[in-house]
Amino acid sequence: MDILLVEDNPGDVRLMEMVFEEVFPSVNLYVADDGLEALAFLRRFGRNAKAPRPADLIVLDLNMPKMDGRELLAEIKKDAGLRIIPVVILTTSENEEDLVAGYGLQASSYFRKPVDFGVLRKRIQTIGDYWLTVTLPDEPAR
Repeated sequence: MDILLVEDNPGDVRLMEMVFEEVFPSVNLYVADDGLEALAFLRRFGRNAKAPRPADLIVLDLNMPKMDGRELLAEIKKDAGLRIIPVVILTTSENEEDLVAGYGLQASSYFRKPVDFGVLRKRIQTIGDYWLTVTLPDEPAR
């Protein structure tokens, strides 16, 4: 299974890599550090021409440089070839407006990042247990 993690904080990336390796060792975790890099990966532009499309899940931070998570989510949901991919927002934001905006932009789920490693591990386990077992169509609806 292929997952794209869109996260700009190197410490959070390393933590997520550790958690995914521990909880879902068979998952291929790809990382983009901002929305523009993620979009290039998803659309297979430039150096990402041979990248796999993470058809299983995108885990998205909201606050990033260049193109933030809200802008990326809007682009994903406008694209018929990408909109079917579940997008789970995982953010430190406590702002209720971000929660409402995320669901308004058709996020599949919204979670707040816990500070505690054990809680993060349980959160990722919950996310994966659901999103990596649901049945999605192979091709997007046109």
